[in-house]
Amino acid sequence: QVQLQESGPGLVKPSQTLSLTCTVSGGSITTGFHYWTWIRQPPGKGREWMGAIGFGGTTYYSPSLKSRTSISRVTSKNQFTLQLSSVTPEDTAVYYCARARGPFQGAVEDYRGKGTLVTVSS
Repeated sequence: QVQLQESGPGLVKPSQTLSLTCTVSGGSITTGFHYWTWIRQPPGKGREWMGAIGFGGTTYYSPSLKSRTSISRVTSKNQFTLQLSSVTPEDTAVYYCARARGPFQGAVEDYRGKGTLVTVSS
């Protein structure tokens, strides 16, 4: 059973960089045709696919967030990370990591973390 757990600060100041880590257990992030994905859901809004890193290390980003987003991985720890720069209060959301079957909005998610709320506020 694959499990994913998000971790990181729950409060970030405007203009700073939001940094989150997803720790994966029960399966390797470097094997299988999987895409390790970040999704977010602002309060009262729908889910937004942010980007993904493939099993081979290739990254994929939402065009609307590409200029501010960086996804990487730490294979020795079986983790992948999200950095979102120049945040504003509009970036306040519950952030989820997931294992998906494709690197795009709407891809089937086999497993997903419980999510972590990140609030952007001074």
